[in-house]
Amino acid sequence: MLGFVPPLPQQPGRPPSFGHMIVCGDDALARRLAVELRFIYGERVTLLLPPGRDANNPETPLTQRGRAAALFGRMSAPMNRAGSGNAATGGSGDTNAGVEAVRIMEAPEPSDDILEEAGIDRAAALALVYDDDERNIRAALTARRLNPRLRLVIRLYNRKLGQHLEELLDQAAAVAMPGIDPALLDASTTVLSDADTAAPALAATALTGSSKIIQAEGLLLRAAERPPPRPGESTDPGLCTLALLSSTTNDPAGAEGSDTSGDEAPQLLPDERAVAEATGRGTVVLEAISRADPDRPATRMGGRGAPLSQIFSRRLRWSALGFALAAVALVVASLLTTEDTALHSAYLTLLDLLGMNDPAEDAPPARQIIQILSGIAGLFLLPLLIAAVLEAFGTLRTASSLRRPPRGLSGHVVLLGLGKIGTRVLVRLRELDIPVVVVEEDPEARGIPLARSMHVPTVIGDVTQEGVLEAAKIRRAHALLALTSIDTTNLEATLYARSVKPDLRVALRLYDDEFATAVYRTLRTAHPQALTRSRSVSHLAAPSFAVAMMGRQILGAVPVERKVMLFAALEVAGHPQLEGHTVEQAFRAGAWRVLAIDATPPADRNPDLAALPPFDPEGDATPPPSGLVWDLHPGYVLRAQDRVVIAATRRGLAELLRRQRSAVAGR
Repeated sequence: MLGFVPPLPQQPGRPPSFGHMIVCGDDALARRLAVELRFIYGERVTLLLPPGRDANNPETPLTQRGRAAALFGRMSAPMNRAGSGNAATGGSGDTNAGVEAVRIMEAPEPSDDILEEAGIDRAAALALVYDDDERNIRAALTARRLNPRLRLVIRLYNRKLGQHLEELLDQAAAVAMPGIDPALLDASTTVLSDADTAAPALAATALTGSSKIIQAEGLLLRAAERPPPRPGESTDPGLCTLALLSSTTNDPAGAEGSDTSGDEAPQLLPDERAVAEATGRGTVVLEAISRADPDRPATRMGGRGAPLSQIFSRRLRWSALGFALAAVALVVASLLTTEDTALHSAYLTLLDLLGMNDPAEDAPPARQIIQILSGIAGLFLLPLLIAAVLEAFGTLRTASSLRRPPRGLSGHVVLLGLGKIGTRVLVRLRELDIPVVVVEEDPEARGIPLARSMHVPTVIGDVTQEGVLEAAKIRRAHALLALTSIDTTNLEATLYARSVKPDLRVALRLYDDEFATAVYRTLRTAHPQALTRSRSVSHLAAPSFAVAMMGRQILGAVPVERKVMLFAALEVAGHPQLEGHTVEQAFRAGAWRVLAIDATPPADRNPDLAALPPFDPEGDATPPPSGLVWDLHPGYVLRAQDRVVIAATRRGLAELLRRQRSAVAGR
């Protein structure tokens, strides 16, 4: 079943063009990715959706095609308004002028016949972003067989499986195309996880003054959000200023800046003049680029196994200490009143305590008194031992079960939902040693075993029910992350939490951008002193998937309010805006900025950027022999053999790729 998104004329019989892109999925990420490719990069896109109602919203009467059309209508208009005059809009400001809509197909599975009908043999790239890993893997194997030259971008939650699948599909491409360019082979298969892409940004919203971390292939880029400087003060720009935050950031009624916010929106990659003229605006600055430490496992909120302090209660431990002191006193008394050695006195006292010694009928009176006192003390030993055994048995039995929040816990983060996204955010928070209390309705949820193994306090229950958030100690919490898959649940939990603690930091996961903006505006108006953020996982992840489909090495994405900044690795060759220009000349305000350079000759180049030796130019603008340069001299001239790490807006990166394509075609 074919069709095109209204209001453009329907062209059901038109076959897909050569070099077009195919997106297969069943949720918001697929639709956002299709919009990103069509209206940002100007690519021809075929979107394959399952027929029928939306599984995540069974109450809606809209079909998948209807929901896609509604989403395209909402998203394409602001994208085209913001970028009128570029290739994606045909050079006019009209929303629909010269723009062919996304081609939509409906099929339950991406089978051989369906993929062939979608034009898999003529496609340049295929994105498989179903929520089911198994379906994505099955479709990837089919697509690689049908078109070995196809660039594959696959969404997988399982990291280890993704690495093995990427190697397998690359090997299949190499066998089918002997002598393929290693650079093309490296980009032929990319496995990404929307959960991994969004988790750092979601975790960062819960932390005060936290850094935004981009980590890929061992390379770490650290950016920090800084408040507006006070009068007479200046903000440290770090290595460079990546963004100016929205002018309405401190306005209770102001919405988070997005592509439709006009002059009030955040400015990505501003020049020095814009930074100097900005007043009352916070900034996002790049603090450092370095090698990342090896991944370390997330820490537990407790030691290994069951610690002694958790096996035995405090009352039992004090009782045992009292009994031990009494035994020591009896040994000392026996030693002072008799002529026995210390060892023999301790031995006799122990036998008396255990009721194993014979009566001291012929012993001196002092010895008889000590024996009686030891017997009395021994009477308290039996219940003490029984209590210890019972407590140890109960604690060890529940050591592998979910833990309740401790009584004195405060300053923690309450995390709602342990699905794919919530589980990744939990790991991220524990890596930062942030105390967390999890609330999950389903005792069989994906992240429950992880929470159990990490000894994270967990409350099982419906967050909308009375008493559940109280059990998570919401009154003493520092922040709330509402990350369930249901918008109304996240909103209801947030409103209740704010009624309990008005200054609580809140981050919500919401599907619809318009709804998210309305929620944000209302919460900021009602609670102007509290931090509120609304985030869409598909909004955060779609740019990374789109860049991967264009065949570029995406390092990560950083949200700046409701905009997204990309970090990518590019070859300078073929980019006329970069090649032969100095770093200062290559900078394009609001579009891209060169952050680091790999000057290693292409023949010796290591795909892993972090494996390169660092090079300190010490103010020298001459090219280094090899290595990764992140303290760049403005006069460094970019050469064709260089590989650069850039920060770019979505439209800036799209322009770079279009110019490169035009330059290659002109040759």
